[in-house]
Amino acid sequence: MPVRLKKLIGAVILLFLVIAYAVLATAYASLRLGQSPGYVHLLYFLLTGLLWIVPAMFVIRWMEREPKSRR
Repeated sequence: MPVRLKKLIGAVILLFLVIAYAVLATAYASLRLGQSPGYVHLLYFLLTGLLWIVPAMFVIRWMEREPKSRR
């Protein structure tokens, strides 16, 4: 797969990942953490704010991998 195409696909996947993750994390917080104290909200959003990095790391690693040489 050409490098430019791979980076375009990866960028679209990352954009979708960030938007979907933010919507799901916020919806869950709205449903479950409504009456929780402030420190629970802080911890939740701190952890969920960092957790999206894990799947993004795999997408970025895939994007940066060198193409296999054709023989």
